[in-house]
Amino acid sequence: MAIRRKAKARRKRKKASITTTARTTGKKTVNKASPRPVSTKKAKPPAKTMGKPTSVSERAPEADGPRPSRPAEQRIGVVTHYFGYLPVVAMRLEPGATLRVGNVIHIRGHTTDFTQKIESLEVNRAPVTEVGPNDNFGVKVVKHVFEHDVVFKVRP
Repeated sequence: MAIRRKAKARRKRKKASITTTARTTGKKTVNKASPRPVSTKKAKPPAKTMGKPTSVSERAPEADGPRPSRPAEQRIGVVTHYFGYLPVVAMRLEPGATLRVGNVIHIRGHTTDFTQKIESLEVNRAPVTEVGPNDNFGVKVVKHVFEHDVVFKVRP
């Protein structure tokens, strides 16, 4: 047989009447500091100076001085595909351009900018020493590159 328990009768608390005297609970009051100081003034944006635009030839030379000279570079092609599982790119050479093992190339794109020496060239999975503009070939690279990155040949 199931034993039934009697539910305890709950009493309703009487609402305390609001009086003008404050109650003391024995707790200390703590003044909390604000998480950051509040500024009384808003920061104003810097004033824009509206002036007459100057042409490139009229502008003052840069304060940095002359730019460092890079070795002469010749654009030779564009990256058409990057194989992520192998650090290899497929490239399309421009007409009249050739590429050999040992040449130094500079690959530059939106987020890519590095120079490397060509150590491996392959046409149809066979190693070759030189490729021309009509060859479908792959080049082993040292960093990640993207399609449409431009390839330059660095002249010594």
